[in-house]
Amino acid sequence: MIRQKKLSIPYLLWLAVFIVAPLLLIVYYSMVDANGHFSLSGYKMFFDMIYIRVLLRSLYTALICTVICLLVGYPAAMILTTKEWSKTTAWTLLFVIPMWMNFLLRTYAWLVLLEYNGLINQFLRFIGLSGFQMLYTDQAVILGMVYNFLPFMVFPIYSVLVKIDRHLIEAAEDLGANKYGVFWKVTFPLSLPGVISGITMVFMPAVTTFVISRLLGGGDYMLIGNLIEQQFTFAGNWNFGSALSVIMMLFILAGMAFFYKDNTRNGSGLL
Repeated sequence: MIRQKKLSIPYLLWLAVFIVAPLLLIVYYSMVDANGHFSLSGYKMFFDMIYIRVLLRSLYTALICTVICLLVGYPAAMILTTKEWSKTTAWTLLFVIPMWMNFLLRTYAWLVLLEYNGLINQFLRFIGLSGFQMLYTDQAVILGMVYNFLPFMVFPIYSVLVKIDRHLIEAAEDLGANKYGVFWKVTFPLSLPGVISGITMVFMPAVTTFVISRLLGGGDYMLIGNLIEQQFTFAGNWNFGSALSVIMMLFILAGMAFFYKDNTRNGSGLL
């Protein structure tokens, strides 16, 4: 036991220096003004309607991204579970290989595809259609989010689907259930822990992203992540930026607690 405690010391030091200390600094800066005096002005600024709209826009965009990822990712996960092992490995690599690339490079690649003279518009003109503006739109931002976060929906669902006892599905079929009845009454309820995990892993980073919205949405496309970044890099208002960061952390922690509680209930009740 003593040896195990000693082995944990480097990890605890890393945790204290690179996680706990920065979080404490953010909390400190959120509760003082530019002169270092105690102030909650940063939190009061957040309740300005301008910033509330930015938050609502971020939540809406993240929700749309999560729904699309779920609608695309669940069938993809089911396809992976029905393939033979060799084919499953090949299909899995299609999701994994892009993740080996830098996140920023993957997002830059969409600039080449979506710009007015990009590859997609060139192809449309080649087949006789007129090109149109795809970049710097809501759709471009959501597309970039879905592309980057889709694997975080597919793999949690796949990891649960692949563990479902096939005898349960066979029993449902023997009792007269068609494929739709098997899915809605057996497969989907048993896969809910993976669905909830996937929703959590997609929605949380989608709310706070700023690279995708800045590159694909243009400089005027403002989400809460962009607002926080601007407070630290351009406006120099670390107090307001820290207050926004603390508020977003509370949102994320509340969401994670809700999903974890629901996941535990579904997992214990179904599995």
